[in-house]
Amino acid sequence: MEQAVRALFDQYEAFFRQALAGDLKAEAVATLYASEFIAASPAGVTAGKNDAAFVQAMVQGYAQYRAIGTQDMRIRTVALAVIDDLHCVAHVGWTATYRRDDLPETAIEFDVHYLVQLRDGAAKVFGWVAGDEQAALRQRGII
Repeated sequence: MEQAVRALFDQYEAFFRQALAGDLKAEAVATLYASEFIAASPAGVTAGKNDAAFVQAMVQGYAQYRAIGTQDMRIRTVALAVIDDLHCVAHVGWTATYRRDDLPETAIEFDVHYLVQLRDGAAKVFGWVAGDEQAALRQRGII
């Protein structure tokens, strides 16, 4: 399981960094997710489908990251809490780097907790729990 989950997040980080460089492969990113998923944050809990609307939301999300000056996104740590042979929670520590003309280079560390399932030997994200990203960005003057 650990090898499959690490491979998943290696791909996730690579796709994220490509998207920040303007080379978004949204359909490829979507392959990292299960057909349905749940998400929880201070804004609430949502459920969704891995469909065209999800791909469009990713396109808009990455455009917003670039617009606020996100230059890089790196994984610091991946720690697994195994639930059973097919499921785990992957606690992923990220470092986001922001740079704009009106802002010195700023790095923000944050964690996201991903629900991951193994299906046919491949790890897929079927949910995540995230903190208040908007508050962290406001606090650091990014938005």
